[in-house]
Amino acid sequence: MPGGLVALLDDVATIAKAAAASTDDIAAAAGRASAKAAGVVVDDAAVTPQFVDGVSPKRELPMIWRITKGSLINKIVIILPIALLLSQFLPWALTPILMLGGSYLCFEGMEKVWEKIHHRLSPKVSEAERMEAATNRSPKDEDALVKSAIFTDLILSAEIMVISLNEVSHEPLLNRALILIAVALVITLAVYGVVGLLVKIDDIGLYLQSKNSAGAAKFGAGLVKAMPIVLNIIGVVGTFAMLWVGGHIMVVGLDELGWSLPHHLVHNLEQMVSGGFLTWVAGTTGSLIFGAIWGAILVAATAVLPFGHSKKH
Repeated sequence: MPGGLVALLDDVATIAKAAAASTDDIAAAAGRASAKAAGVVVDDAAVTPQFVDGVSPKRELPMIWRITKGSLINKIVIILPIALLLSQFLPWALTPILMLGGSYLCFEGMEKVWEKIHHRLSPKVSEAERMEAATNRSPKDEDALVKSAIFTDLILSAEIMVISLNEVSHEPLLNRALILIAVALVITLAVYGVVGLLVKIDDIGLYLQSKNSAGAAKFGAGLVKAMPIVLNIIGVVGTFAMLWVGGHIMVVGLDELGWSLPHHLVHNLEQMVSGGFLTWVAGTTGSLIFGAIWGAILVAATAVLPFGHSKKH
């Protein structure tokens, strides 16, 4: 009897070790998959603050929370089952789907570049006019903004999940599901946690400015002045990240489908440097250039198509 108990405890310990190792593997795989989707994640964090720009401060966090819940539903309820079914029964479809998403990223990245150029050439809306429009928003306007943000998130989330799935497609089905759930939770909470902090930093700065402490007031003033710069930097980084990730997806996808010229050009660029970090920089630059070229072609194509003229920015 004691011997049987010892054997049972030994089996339990073995199972526990295996479960712990499996958990570690899932966590590590989720980390790798999340890193691959970093470009889309940065853009997600850069895009979302625009939906609460000018909203009453007391409504900012509730709106972001509504968008966060919508994002989780997008990833776990809508995208995850479809992605798992495709990976299980139609794995060949992942590359074309990834390329469609990569094309969207390239298009969106270059459209942002064009909008920036167009904005500089167009009459500017004054801050007073912008704030007046924001003040007059009704609850229906807020609902429309939230729905728009959730739809944008659906597109970005689909790309995040498919990129992540492509990184763990060799895993068993259950592990794939657990990894993607972990990716969805971590990325969503991280992105919208950062977004919530970003949109409230100026309020924190104004609060510090009201303090009697000269140091706190000075720091608060610095926060208020820094936020537009920080958001602009995030926007620029997000645009470059979209072009880089989208370009890389297209280069790899085209190579898998039989057209290897872009892949060879990027590879030759990597071979021109000594290695290590510089190799990564060269490869990233090559993917970014290809993404920018492909994105520019798509933007130009939509400009001459009928639906392109009616598109509202």
